[in-house]
Amino acid sequence: MRLHQLDVTAFGPFGGSQGVDFDDLSAAGLFLLHGPTGAGKTSVLDAVCYALYGSVPGARQSGQGMALRSDHAAVGTRTEVRLELTVAGRRLEVTRQPPWERPKLRGKGTTVDKAQTWLREYDAGAGTWKDLSRSHQEVGEEITHLLGMSREQFCQVVLLPQGDFARFLRADAEARGKLLGRLFDTRRFAEVEKRLAERRRTTEARVREGDATLLADAHRMQQAAGDAMEPPELAPGEPGLAEAVLTAAAVARSTARELLAVADCRLTAAESAQAAAERDLAAARELDRLQRRFGEARERAARLAERADAHRTAQARMERARKAEGVAPALELRDAADAEHRRAAAAEERARAPLSQDLADAGAAGLAAAARRAAEELGGLDSARRAERRLAELVGERTRLDRQERVDEDVLHEAESWLADWETTRTALQAHVDSAQEAATRAEQLAVQRDPAQRRLNAARQRDQYAADTEDAQRQALASAEQAVEARAHWLDLKEQRLNGIAAELAEGLTEGAPCAVCGATEHPDPARRIAGHVDREAEEHALAAYQAADERRAVAERRLGTVREALAAATAEAGDAPTARLTEEAEELERRYARARASASGLHAAQEELRRAEHEREQRIAAQQQAAVRAASRVGNRERLESERSALEEELTRARGTADSVAARAAELGLRAARLTEAADAARVAEDTAQRLKDADARLADAAFRAGFDTPRDAAAALLDDTAHRELQRRLDAFDAEEAAVRAVLTEADTAAAARRPPAGLTAAEHTAADAGRRLREASSARDAAARRCAELDRLSAHATTSVRRLAPLREEHGRVARLASLAAGTSADNERRMRLESYVLAARLEQVAAAATARLQRMSSGRYTLVHSDDRTGRGRSGLGLHVVDAWTGRERDTATLSGGETFFASLALALGLADVVTDEAGGVRLDTLFIDEGFGSLDDQTLDEVLDVLDALRERDRSVGIVSHVADLRRRIHAQLEVVKGRSGSVLRQRGDG
Repeated sequence: MRLHQLDVTAFGPFGGSQGVDFDDLSAAGLFLLHGPTGAGKTSVLDAVCYALYGSVPGARQSGQGMALRSDHAAVGTRTEVRLELTVAGRRLEVTRQPPWERPKLRGKGTTVDKAQTWLREYDAGAGTWKDLSRSHQEVGEEITHLLGMSREQFCQVVLLPQGDFARFLRADAEARGKLLGRLFDTRRFAEVEKRLAERRRTTEARVREGDATLLADAHRMQQAAGDAMEPPELAPGEPGLAEAVLTAAAVARSTARELLAVADCRLTAAESAQAAAERDLAAARELDRLQRRFGEARERAARLAERADAHRTAQARMERARKAEGVAPALELRDAADAEHRRAAAAEERARAPLSQDLADAGAAGLAAAARRAAEELGGLDSARRAERRLAELVGERTRLDRQERVDEDVLHEAESWLADWETTRTALQAHVDSAQEAATRAEQLAVQRDPAQRRLNAARQRDQYAADTEDAQRQALASAEQAVEARAHWLDLKEQRLNGIAAELAEGLTEGAPCAVCGATEHPDPARRIAGHVDREAEEHALAAYQAADERRAVAERRLGTVREALAAATAEAGDAPTARLTEEAEELERRYARARASASGLHAAQEELRRAEHEREQRIAAQQQAAVRAASRVGNRERLESERSALEEELTRARGTADSVAARAAELGLRAARLTEAADAARVAEDTAQRLKDADARLADAAFRAGFDTPRDAAAALLDDTAHRELQRRLDAFDAEEAAVRAVLTEADTAAAARRPPAGLTAAEHTAADAGRRLREASSARDAAARRCAELDRLSAHATTSVRRLAPLREEHGRVARLASLAAGTSADNERRMRLESYVLAARLEQVAAAATARLQRMSSGRYTLVHSDDRTGRGRSGLGLHVVDAWTGRERDTATLSGGETFFASLALALGLADVVTDEAGGVRLDTLFIDEGFGSLDDQTLDEVLDVLDALRERDRSVGIVSHVADLRRRIHAQLEVVKGRSGSVLRQRGDG
């Protein structure tokens, strides 16, 4: 990577635009970057880093975004950094603009513009620049990919901070490990250690979980086996647990099978005894049954003999009932005819009751003739019914005409009264509309005057406020200017006092035998001494800082005063010279007038609507008045026509009603008479028919009773049995016959008679014996089932435990392998002789490479005296790997780098920094770094050592490499001709460049 051109604008301490031509500076190989403290030497390096990565190094990262902008920059100048460089054979230009707060283009105040980034590449063939990207992310990824380094690595290998490496030389192994870990990014090896430790914990937890499951199976087997098994007294994770569990399971299974064989034998014996007892009990029960059967048959035979007379009487009753069944149809026919005749007679009596006395003895034919005459008279009343309905309609029409006449009279009266006052009403409403219209016009005129008056009032208030702020700002600006002058005078006084006593400061740095930095003499016979009140460098710098702070406060106060004065002028131009109180009164009076006009104008629409409604109502009332007059004229003719038709209908109805109140009442009377006569005629015919059928039924019944052998029909009816009595009598007869046959069959059985002759059966003793045998069988069966279940449960648990042991075998093997690797990587394993962690081992290898690369330059700087070597000696907690020693060729002894003197530490740290830059560059992908910067530390070197160091740095120019030295040492300005000077001033710092020559 080679830098060509750097341009900065409004960046850091640079208020304007500044440029650095690195091609010119790099022509000599070495160039010097110098300037007073606070001028901005570091800001040049920050600009390079910001252009490449969009952020600045290390602790200065807090100064990002708008904080990168120079306080000396003009208001409209945007901060920008542009860097032109060659990397990986490509010439690129990177431009970055951080976000900045600028004045708004319109109006007052400020707005923030977003950050901008451009990446361009030079096309040598076309001789033009080609745009590549304007995306922050894409540009960052492209630069990082081409450089092959992160921002931290770039700052470490290109911007070499000597102070960090001096501390690195004196640091312990842990501090060196942190720095090397950041540079070489060994987090992946630490992640490997962490991953191995996590896998060890994971596999250990899985093994412990499997052992816990195995122990749970062992405890369940103990519960199943009872006292036949003792669980292993081992915890999860202890060796031998699986073998102990499987051994205990095998012993438990063997014991359970023996107990099962014993239970089988006991069960077989109990089954034999129970079968014999069941056979004896069955024989005793059969003998007892036969004996009881014979005794019960003898008792049933005795009871049958007692019921023999009643049985013969029931047989005779059943025979008489069978004969009466032949007469039953005639009896049923006669009863039905009698019932029918009584119903018909009752109906005829009810139908004749409402009839008049002259029809009480009339027959069915006379009643039917009277009903026909009544129906004919009813049919002649249809015309009268229509006339009656029409008369009702005429009455309704006359009523409607009277009601309409009253309504029309009310409408005419109301319309005449309302129209009489119309002119007065219209005049009042029109006046209301005109008044509201005038108020609306007045409100519009006042509204135009309101905004200017309010703006002028607001401007007057701001004018008063800015006037007070201007006086305050003038006082602050004057006070700040006085303080700045006093601080500058104090600083110049202290500076002059320090220059007067500078010899004492230089004398304090003299060492006997060492050359003087001023005259070069090695003898110092009379060095200067500090006098009372001597001003040292710290006091001078403190006074300078106080002056700079006071000057900054003065500038801020002056800027504030200018801002307030501009605002006061703008407010005065807007408000004029009128007093604020008068403008306030005018604005308030204008506002009150405007409010009154708005209130008066708010009723305009309502007044217009009310006038339109009144006009519409007038039109409606005039139309209603005309329509009422037309309807009154038509009602006169309708009344005459209705009166003529009503008289004709009343005459016709008088004739049709007769003695009734109305035609409807007469029709109802005739309809009821016809219905009653018809009903009575029908009832008389039915009564005559049923009387004849009853007479025929009596004759047939007397003939049937005589043929069945009964003296009278009444005797035959008495002998009949209903269905329930017949079934009950037949059931008693059948039951007696069945019982007699069953008793006879039992008494004639050979087995029953033989059993009756034997002694009584011993049933109770046989039942007790069978119950005891059944109980012993159940106990033996339960014991056998329990033993079988125990064997099955132990077999299942043993199989599960065996499967668990087989499944745990590869887990145990994996855990052992992972645990050994994790212990080895963590440095706790006995196989790790030096007890080095994996990350430390990798860092030790990197440190060994750095020491080898640094030694090549250190030997030249020290004239072959010193060599850096890596040490594996153990340090704290018994671990090793990051020791760094120096070998002194003059003594031949190896010692710690912390024992080096100040000058030796400088060139040792410089050599270490250069060597580390080479190793990190190779680690990052071998990108060639053609431009390097080395920061401070040269003031501690003598002339000879300084020459040797510069020779080493000059050797870096091989293959066109350039090195920039950042230093305050005045001697370097004489030795290095190519220089970049940073000069600070009140308006910001500027750059002065001088090439070789």
